[in-house]
Amino acid sequence: QVHLVESGGGLVQPGGSLTLSCTISGSGLEHETIAWFRQAPGKERDMISGVNSNDGSTYYADSVEGRFTISRDNAKNVVYLQMNDLNLEDTAVYYCAAANYTGWGEIPTSRYPYDFWGQGTQVTVSS
Repeated sequence: QVHLVESGGGLVQPGGSLTLSCTISGSGLEHETIAWFRQAPGKERDMISGVNSNDGSTYYADSVEGRFTISRDNAKNVVYLQMNDLNLEDTAVYYCAAANYTGWGEIPTSRYPYDFWGQGTQVTVSS
């Protein structure tokens, strides 16, 4: 069984930075893609970034491109999301998720291939 635990959320002012962590434990992941999703109140859960374990390829949604950076520490089995220049629209619950058996360079942007989910961490951007 695979377990994902997010941490690092909190309250930050506009223009500030936060780093989220997704700690992965258990067994059963192979050729996986780890992604970050976020869900604001009253809105759908959207995929914002992902990293493919086969080749290290990454994906960013337009809304976060150039401000967020995803990375993975394989030794610690942690995936990070460095978030810079945060704005009010970034306020949401952030979730990490894992999709198993993805192909080289494949990073699904729909939530349906992701079988494993963390519990989420709240990020609030407010002055």
